[in-house]
Amino acid sequence: MINVTLRQLRYFDALARHGHFGRAADACAVSQPALSMQIREMEQAVGGVLIERSARQVTLTAFGEELLRRVREILRSVDELGDFARASRDKLAGRLRIGMIPTIAPYLLPKVIETLARLHPELDIHVRETLTPKLIKEVAEGRLDTAIVALPVSEPSLTEVALFSENFLLVRPGEDAKTPVPSPEMLREMRLLLLEEGHCFRDQALSFCNMQSSPPREVLDASSLSTLVQMVGAGIGVTLIPEMAVTVETRSAPVTVSRFKHPQPSRTIGMVWRKTSPLSSQLQQIAEVVSLAARELRAPKGDGGKAPAKRAGRRQVA
Repeated sequence: MINVTLRQLRYFDALARHGHFGRAADACAVSQPALSMQIREMEQAVGGVLIERSARQVTLTAFGEELLRRVREILRSVDELGDFARASRDKLAGRLRIGMIPTIAPYLLPKVIETLARLHPELDIHVRETLTPKLIKEVAEGRLDTAIVALPVSEPSLTEVALFSENFLLVRPGEDAKTPVPSPEMLREMRLLLLEEGHCFRDQALSFCNMQSSPPREVLDASSLSTLVQMVGAGIGVTLIPEMAVTVETRSAPVTVSRFKHPQPSRTIGMVWRKTSPLSSQLQQIAEVVSLAARELRAPKGDGGKAPAKRAGRRQVA
């Protein structure tokens, strides 16, 4: 009989994900020697070498790769036991592992956390921010309970629930405030600043400008919306940002924000989770809370429902 502990399985999974003993030990909140010892004991228990050790990285052997698939199935099943227990409760409580993409998290996450804490104080919320492909993979593997992403993701194993839609707005240098808003065709001839490859928002912006098949005249990349807006303020080019990001990202930049003519470019934000998740009904409740938080975030502020006064350094065109 093979005597392998659940702790060893989790350590092995972490080591495979991080490819490094030190980073895996940090993720598991243990010392590196302790993690290394557990991995060696696991190798002895299963009767085979799981990893190739080197000074800089860890590589799985063929046996390790095959075992990893089975280990993750076991860990997912174990986690689902806890999910079944939580699903049997009348109220939302316990751990909630939620992921968000970078073009949503800085703007929506604070309001979501605030609303969830107010309505469901017994939830223990763990947040993961990364790109859509990683989030979808981690949800499918059971490492996340749910993720908030741009839809559709078209993954057959996942449930998709639309939460809200938002428009994309054009950000230009402040001196362009009185010039006409360019058409998508005109944007092709301008210096367009976009998020680097891997961000779904980049693909959505290129789609609006009809640039997928033929490259634009000039495109510059950045890793965040904040950097894009600051580059626009410096006169380097123009960019598109989602509407929820406008207040945060343009408050200190000398830029002007404009709406496109109809039909305006937009995206649909939604939640995804595994169709087999025992927490499906609870996650549906979470989706309603996130929708509520998004409505509150986008509601007009100020006296009598009027929009707030424009901040120094930017002008917004309706």
